[in-house]
Amino acid sequence: MGQIKGPGIFLAQFSGDQAPFNNLESIAQWAANLGYKSVQLPTFDRRLFDLDKAASSQTYCDEIVGKCREAGIEISELSTHLQGQLVAVNPAYDLSFDAFAPKELKGKPSVRQAWAVDQLKQAAIASRRMGLNTTVSFTGALAWPYIYPWPQRPQGLVEETFAELARRWLPIFDAYAEQGVDIGFEIHPGEDVFDGATFEMFLNAVNDHEVCRINYDPSHFLLQQMDYLEFIDIYHERICAFHVKDAEFNPTGRQGVYSGYQGWQNRAGRFRSLGDGQVNFGAIFSKLTQYGYDSWAVLEWECCLKSSEQGAREGAPFIAEHIIESTGKAFDDFAGGNVDRSVINSMLGIT
Repeated sequence: MGQIKGPGIFLAQFSGDQAPFNNLESIAQWAANLGYKSVQLPTFDRRLFDLDKAASSQTYCDEIVGKCREAGIEISELSTHLQGQLVAVNPAYDLSFDAFAPKELKGKPSVRQAWAVDQLKQAAIASRRMGLNTTVSFTGALAWPYIYPWPQRPQGLVEETFAELARRWLPIFDAYAEQGVDIGFEIHPGEDVFDGATFEMFLNAVNDHEVCRINYDPSHFLLQQMDYLEFIDIYHERICAFHVKDAEFNPTGRQGVYSGYQGWQNRAGRFRSLGDGQVNFGAIFSKLTQYGYDSWAVLEWECCLKSSEQGAREGAPFIAEHIIESTGKAFDDFAGGNVDRSVINSMLGIT
């Protein structure tokens, strides 16, 4: 069995314009002081990381790794969530997702998409330069506006969705394979890959590509009322990253899974800080350990009630307390004996 590493922290929700959150050196030191062992870097935040420079300069990559090392911390993965989202955007979301791209690309969907693909490929190169073998991302979405089958979806719409996703992602996957880097997709509402069934459709469309993997985040499964523990049983071989994020689902006579267009505080399903929600992390850490997951457990903080600072302070010890020191022996080894073939045959009545 492998042993989970951690705690790590995803910096996207913490970076800002004020110290210590406005540059990599200070935010890495802040994270280390809280007890984190690694940071997951958002490649879309130039206050912390310049992806273009990282893809072209080994010296810059060495400097980034060195800055984290000086703080006593590692880099777990590079995140390309926002660029991955832009690989596939339904026109209904063009205006909303323009915010994820540089200003000069706004109103230019095809140029924006080409930029996103290039960003993904650069992240593979940067990861290899930094000695990382995993990134985390989103798949993007073409069919999300049609998630509910009313009005009826035209026959073939879903099939064409995944065929087109494959056409867009396969060249990216091949570029990642050349660098020896995986992409762990966060399976997430708002993406065309939002549960196990859609992940299988995507995986089938990309011919089971070796780099197409999963960033496991149980919060999104709890809000869909999925069995997030059985998900590990089914897909553990594809899980390469782990976002430790809590959530709760409290349906009422007025709202359920869709949560009635309410704001986050008033939704039946909402994200919470670690330990404040309903996710059974004890069972999750046990299952991941059982299946040999030996990469990072990374806090992703998203809570509608608690401050990010408190969530970060409480997150490191929460994760550390859940990491299992995997055993190298069976608990009943003390009662065993040497293997004696004659004794075994005698016990079984074999002559």
